Amino acid sequence: MTITAAADGSALGNPGPNGWAWYIDDDNWAAGGSPHGTNNQGELQAVLELLRATAGTDESLIIMCDSKYVIDSITKWMPGWKRRGWRKADGGPVLNRDLMESLDEAMQGRDVKFAWVKGHAGHDLNEAADERANAAAKAYQAKREPRRGPGFTLVTGPDASTGSAAGLVTAPEPSPVPELTPVPEPVEGPGASQPLWAEASSLLDVFDEPAASPVDLHVTLTADEHARLRDRADAQGISLEQALRRLI
Repeated sequence: MTITAAADGSALGNPGPNGWAWYIDDDNWAAGGSPHGTNNQGELQAVLELLRATAGTDESLIIMCDSKYVIDSITKWMPGWKRRGWRKADGGPVLNRDLMESLDEAMQGRDVKFAWVKGHAGHDLNEAADERANAAAKAYQAKREPRRGPGFTLVTGPDASTGSAAGLVTAPEPSPVPELTPVPEPVEGPGASQPLWAEASSLLDVFDEPAASPVDLHVTLTADEHARLRDRADAQGISLEQALRRLI
């Protein structure tokens, strides 16, 4: 199963009162913020809080973000920063290093994929996360406690119920094995091209009933058929007889 969530941040003034939120569905979301911070810090904090909230599950996680800065920081730039002692390519210090180091730690051993979505474009999960992050920033601006949300309440793994929440994607049931279709009739007519297995299909009639002793078969092939059988055998590194046996 895969958990799909959106993470978003907000800042009033940037920097100013900021908020963060992650959202899976109405029963699984969280929000928070601080009296002073940037929009990028809110975006990063939202992803970090989502990773922490879902740390107890083995399910894979898809995180939708409208911030390419967040996605690129985690998926592209972070390995280089770590090699350089959390320095950028120009030698300058990595911004928001404390959050980046916490994100790096939270990502360890997790099956996480990121997907970019355009903000304020009607994407349901992104809109829900944005609304809650913005509400948290406004709460800090008004010097009151924001709505924190219910947190992560999904039951996953062996104890999960058969139902699925809005953000929980269950793998489809395997398709039934299709019945074997009969071998098509060879195409008649001059110049008709037929697969080699179809040309040998008439040989199968001999094996309708089990035989008590080996059956000798004598097959007459045209020069072209013989050449194609030889090519098939050479490609598989086997003899002509073995190639013919595999067709049967």
